[in-house]
Order: sequence, then structure tokens, then C-alpha cells
Amino acid sequence: MIKVGIITASDKGSRGEREDLSVKAIEEVVAKIDGVVEKYTIVPDDRKIISKTIVEFVDEHKLDLILTTGGTGFSIRDVTPEATIDVIEKDVPGIAEVMRMKSLEITPRAMLSRAVSGIRKQTLIINLPGSPKGAKECLSSVIDSIPHGIEILKGIARECASNADSSDN
Repeated sequence: MIKVGIITASDKGSRGEREDLSVKAIEEVVAKIDGVVEKYTIVPDDRKIISKTIVEFVDEHKLDLILTTGGTGFSIRDVTPEATIDVIEKDVPGIAEVMRMKSLEITPRAMLSRAVSGIRKQTLIINLPGSPKGAKECLSSVIDSIPHGIEILKGIARECASNADSSDN
């Protein structure tokens, strides 16, 4: 089982003025990897609050995977990537790169995503778009590699090469 936390960054959502539809889409995708959402919250688009919430989810709740949704665009209030960068210890650019690449096959606007991903302690953190469709598409494009990454973080797995990739020379 992978312990998952979801943090939605939305001013309107945090005030109860908008329903968060992205959380259901994310839950559907994480279920495919035996992921269970143990923590979920909606916070305003505020860099310090988002950072503090990520730290709480990692340090206090010891979650394996944190998925943020919202706040990855160009709006003045979109600060989720910066909040994430403030608290990660290691950058994992490949995840965000793959999400953008796959999304570009659907829409040219994918290049406008500022999403990042990284590691804090033994937790993988990934920024997703705020729309349910975008969140689901982006997460689906990387979901198959996440369990192995988490196993490496926890010290369960050591090798990234599969048997098909390795040679005996």
C-alpha cells in the first residue's frame, strides 16, 4: 500500500466557493498502484501555507506520495511550484518533463505548466494541474514508475534497471 496525500491549492476552494473535482480523478489513478489517500486538504494559493502543508504531510504523517493540484500556471496567485521547491531536498525533473511531454500530445498549452516534482525525506512530491482532466492525464502518464521510485526511497529496492534492461557483459 502506498500512503498518499493530496493538497489542493485553490483560493476559491479553500473558501468553500468551488468544489474540488480533481481529488476524485486523482484517487482513481492512485488506486491503480494500491495507493490510499490518507490525508487531503484544500489550502489557499499561498506559498507559505502550501509549503507548511507539504512539510506537515511529510514530516508528521510520513506519507509516501504527495500530489498537489492547482497553482502551476501563470497567474499571479499560482505559487505551488515555488512552495514545493522551498521544501524539497532533491529535484526529480523527469516526472514533470514526462507529464509535459505527454500533455503536449493533447494540447500545445501543456508547455505553460510550471509543475515540478521532488523528494523530501522518503516522500515523493508531484505537482499536478488543477483541472480534473489535466490532473488525471498527467498522473496517468507517470503512475507506473511511482511504486518503484517509492520502493527506492524506502530502501526496499536498489536497482532501477529491470532484468530486460541489464546485460551480463
